[in-house]
Amino acid sequence: MRLTEMPNGAAGRVCALEGQVEVCQRLREMGFGESAIIERVSGQGTLLCLVSNTRVALSEGAAQHIVIELIRSAR
Repeated sequence: MRLTEMPNGAAGRVCALEGQVEVCQRLREMGFGESAIIERVSGQGTLLCLVSNTRVALSEGAAQHIVIELIRSAR
């Protein structure tokens, strides 16, 4: 599933980054690399995520590039 499809409060592991090389590289630099654990905190349009104990805001367009596997449902 894409990060944009994950419900608020759920957590997932990054399986892959898909899209332009430059965008994927920037996401890796921000901590969204393969195997990273992400919690989606809130948002629609702009998503607030917790990655490596840091809150990061992502546009919906950037979040579309992140493919995750769900590891914890929303609380």
